[in-house]
Amino acid sequence: MAQILDPLPSGNSDRILCCYVNATSHIQIARISNVPNWYFERVVFPGQRLVFEAMSEANLEIHTGMMASAILSDTIPCDRLCISEGNDSELNTIDLHDEEKKEINDNTRKIEIQKKRNLETVETLTTAYVS
Repeated sequence: MAQILDPLPSGNSDRILCCYVNATSHIQIARISNVPNWYFERVVFPGQRLVFEAMSEANLEIHTGMMASAILSDTIPCDRLCISEGNDSELNTIDLHDEEKKEINDNTRKIEIQKKRNLETVETLTTAYVS
């Protein structure tokens, strides 16, 4: 799975698919700052699910927004947020039945649709906030 704006640095084979849910009533900023040559920062609205790809050694920092400031409220190792073992290239080398391949493709498509919906929600909320 490729990042929309900031792809992972090339040459890293230990990519994992992660999911973080903002279970608070506050807007949060999710940031990974311990991976050299990579910038990852996203706004996560209350109740929103953030699905992203990272390296297993990455740490997700959660900054909670308050009016004109943000406070670092948590740091979570990305391997604890993992929702999938391995990466797509590993899946291609495993001997899977047609039904299993179809299920994997369906799940990948669902994740892409959810990412698109999340992006549309962010754009709509940003437009409403700015207007």
